[in-house]
Amino acid sequence: MQRIESSAEMQKWALSKRGKGQSIAFVPTMGFLHEGHLELMRIGKKKADLLVASIFVNPKQFNDTSDLDSYPSDEEGDLEKLRSVGCDLVFFPPADEIYPADYRTEVTVSELNNFLCGRTRPGHFEGVTTVVSKLFNIVQPTLAVFGEKDFQQLSIIQRMTKDLNFPIEIIAGATYREADGLAMSSRNARLTKQERAEAPTLRKALKATKQAFKNGEKNSQELIQIASEMIIKNTSGTIDYIEIVDADRLQTMDIVNKPSVMALAVNFTKSRLIDNIRL
Repeated sequence: MQRIESSAEMQKWALSKRGKGQSIAFVPTMGFLHEGHLELMRIGKKKADLLVASIFVNPKQFNDTSDLDSYPSDEEGDLEKLRSVGCDLVFFPPADEIYPADYRTEVTVSELNNFLCGRTRPGHFEGVTTVVSKLFNIVQPTLAVFGEKDFQQLSIIQRMTKDLNFPIEIIAGATYREADGLAMSSRNARLTKQERAEAPTLRKALKATKQAFKNGEKNSQELIQIASEMIIKNTSGTIDYIEIVDADRLQTMDIVNKPSVMALAVNFTKSRLIDNIRL
């Protein structure tokens, strides 16, 4: 597995491979890899000649500098995991390689960033779309794989890719879960023992809501109440939001009468967990 830290070198490598007719699958990450990341890479590995992953903790998508400073890392463990899935190259740039001192540009996808996590994390998605657009230009992938756990992020990246005419196929990978249903996340490592025991309640609350929906309940507030009560009763976490949104436009819905997603975010002591389910 090759390792490249220079943007120019990465782009040169990618253009050389593309020039030879080879396809490139790309999975961008912030490191501290878990099985969910690796599953996205396995998807990419099956669909392209070459697999590239990036590890870059993007400062522009953190609202809280303390959250950035405490973001977990395990460089050697990450590299070993990448080798285990047959990753061909890891792009591992330092911060000043992505954002040099004279950097001035931001990429914004309007409207879709106004809902869900965008409400409570202002500027977060501008940071995501800015870095992903840069990585797309540097890595020159044929396709890129993103997880459905970050449903809003996936929707925004799909829109950005379409609007900016990136010749890249965006592939969605299903949320990868622990045996007890908790969505895999690098942030799970920051849960206390008690919080880790409570955290599967998020998935149980979503499934209970979906069952109520299947049984005929279409009122969003009634459905949200089901999830809210379960989380309040069974966890020490604080609900950031629970919303039901249109699956395409991410706008909130009073009555669930078209394809939709229930999404939630819950704050624990040192970790903010998100999850979602389609209705």
